[in-house]
Amino acid sequence: MVTRIAAAQEAQWLERLRLAMPDEVIVPFRDLTSAQRSLVDIAIVANPDPAEIAQLPALVWVHSLWAGVERLVAELPGFRPPIVRLVDPELARTMGEAGLAWTYYLFRDMADYARQQRARNWSQLPYRPPSAVTVGILGLGALGANAARRIRSAGFLVVGWSRSPKKIDGVQCHDGDAGLAEVLRQSDILLVLLPLTQNTRNLLDAERLAMLPKGAKIINFARGAIIDKGALVAALDAGEIAHAVLDVFEVEPLPKDDALWDHPSVTVLPHISAPTDAGTAAAVVTGNIARYRRDGIIPPAIDQARGY
Repeated sequence: MVTRIAAAQEAQWLERLRLAMPDEVIVPFRDLTSAQRSLVDIAIVANPDPAEIAQLPALVWVHSLWAGVERLVAELPGFRPPIVRLVDPELARTMGEAGLAWTYYLFRDMADYARQQRARNWSQLPYRPPSAVTVGILGLGALGANAARRIRSAGFLVVGWSRSPKKIDGVQCHDGDAGLAEVLRQSDILLVLLPLTQNTRNLLDAERLAMLPKGAKIINFARGAIIDKGALVAALDAGEIAHAVLDVFEVEPLPKDDALWDHPSVTVLPHISAPTDAGTAAAVVTGNIARYRRDGIIPPAIDQARGY
């Protein structure tokens, strides 16, 4: 096991994995002897040190404990063994739950009512039914598709965009540059659930943010670098975008002196939209390793050139 996570967190993972795989030898990298390092065929990783990964010459494949793998891809250029990311149905359920919860937060004007409370302003804002509100979702993988279904089931109109064509019942799915523009044009609330790659970094720049309807609202549960921060703040200051719920940032924790903390049109969350459930995640990892030992089949791996 190769990690750069807190010692207590690593110990919890080790305990769960060892209990679930009593026939496997699961050892933190620092405790491996030189002889053992030459025999390791599977590395279970969480923010691993590339220098440690390089000391495992017999690696056949790598299993990440996280769903996001952009850091792995960036820190291991040219890495040959397959990298398997965590695909956990519980993570998708939690993200769908968060997507719906914060869609409701924006839809029911909760941020506006909080401002009115601070100003002691007793005013009722106009109400629209969900059927009159379009939620756009960028990213229709396992997490985005689940969020799309949850939000659609609540009565909202849902449009989605992905790199490659997708089909989801009840959701208008788009792809390509023209499709992205169409989704932005329709989105009263925009939920971002894309992986961070070279193609998605600063995807939502000033030009694309300007495609949103005036007064649109944004939720970013993906990665901070997907939205151009300066362009977003400018759009918020101008009233072009009414509010942004931000759960992810380029630097985390968000520095205490960052102006986003005090921006009246920003809700700052501490990366809590879909925490990994150690119990279900460990079950996924152990199931994948058990199938590999039995059948020799490595689970579907990420496309390292594509970045996810």
